Amino acid sequence: MAISSARESLSHALTNRFLPNLEYLLQGSILDSAVEHLMHRLKGLCDNVDTSPEPFHDLEVCMSLRQSQSNQPLLLRVRRALGRDAPFQMRYLGQPEVDIRRPTLVRSCMDCACTNGILDFLSEMGFRLEFEYIAKGYMFRKGRMKITVSKLIKIVPGKQQDMANEPISQSYIVELSVVAPTGQENVGEEMRVFAEQLKPLVQLEKIDYKRLGNLP
Repeated sequence: MAISSARESLSHALTNRFLPNLEYLLQGSILDSAVEHLMHRLKGLCDNVDTSPEPFHDLEVCMSLRQSQSNQPLLLRVRRALGRDAPFQMRYLGQPEVDIRRPTLVRSCMDCACTNGILDFLSEMGFRLEFEYIAKGYMFRKGRMKITVSKLIKIVPGKQQDMANEPISQSYIVELSVVAPTGQENVGEEMRVFAEQLKPLVQLEKIDYKRLGNLP
C-alpha cells in the first residue's frame, strides 16, 4: 500500500508540474584529440582557477515506469560516485521544450540525495532498468553555470564496474547547464554568451531529441 501510494503521489506531482526548478541546457561534443585545448580554454574562463576542474567518475542508471494514462514512461536517473563515499543522487528530467525564441533547451528538473537502497526501492515500485553507463570527466563552474566535459563508458557485461573500459565514442560530451527557479529567462542569454567563447573548439546547441527520435 505504501509503495502504491508513493508511486501515485510521484506521478501526480509530475503530471501537474509541481516542480519549482527548470534546467537550461546546451550540449555539444568534441573529439578526444581536441579535448585538452577545450580544458585549457575552460580553465581560463571559469571560476576558482586554482582548484578547478573538479573530477567525477559516476555510474548513472536510468529507471523507467510505464504509466497507464500516458504514452511516455516516467524516467528517473540515479547517479552514484565510484571510488568515493557520497550519497546517491536521484534526478527527474521532464520533456525538453525547444522554443526558437529561447537560446537554450529548457526542461523541468528535480534533484535529491538518496540512500544506497534507492535502486531497490524503485524496483519495488515497479521501475525497470532502461540503461546504465559510466560518466568520467571534469566539472567547471562559472557563476551559476555548470560545465561538464565527460567521457561516456559502456558497462561490459560480466566485468566489474571499475573494469568497464569501453568508451561509447571517440569524443567527449560537453554540457553547459543552469538549474534555476521558473521565470528567470535571462539565464539563457548568459549561457549563449558563454557558449560563444568556446567556439570554434565546440559548438554548444539546443538539441531537439524529439526530432532525433531519442529519449532525453
